[in-house]
Amino acid sequence: MRSRVIELNVNEEPQEFLVPPGTTLLGALRDHLGLTAAKRGCAQGTCGTCTCLLDGEAVMSCLVPVETVQGAEVKTLEGVTRPDGSLDEIQAAFVENFATQCGFCTSGMIMAAEALLATNPDPSREDAVRAISGNVCRCTGYESIVTAILDAARRRAAVVAS
Repeated sequence: MRSRVIELNVNEEPQEFLVPPGTTLLGALRDHLGLTAAKRGCAQGTCGTCTCLLDGEAVMSCLVPVETVQGAEVKTLEGVTRPDGSLDEIQAAFVENFATQCGFCTSGMIMAAEALLATNPDPSREDAVRAISGNVCRCTGYESIVTAILDAARRRAAVVAS
């Protein structure tokens, strides 16, 4: 089998690259585009460290063959940070609520939160818990992550109101 040219819009930037057969979206992001926030964890879609947004939905990028998403919109943690390099509301809420212990799961957690807040700007605690249910954290006990997601929703609402 031959390598293929893949075209994606990643973090609002058009990208074109050549990948060998069997390359996952995670592999393309990390190895071909140098976007390393999404982590290689279990490679089975059970830990969530590789979560990114694919056409607005949270996906485990380790399970997505990149050739099946030709032309898609992809957002990674690198695309969440503001253009001036400052943290957005979700990132700031994670830092200030101590939801970033070792940091390994943080990118996936933030991307799951990003997907939730894009569709539900005023989530309940149960909504936040459900949004991160596919992501594993071994450090925080999840409470600080849920608190950070709810805080981020309040922060975004304040920005919209101002």
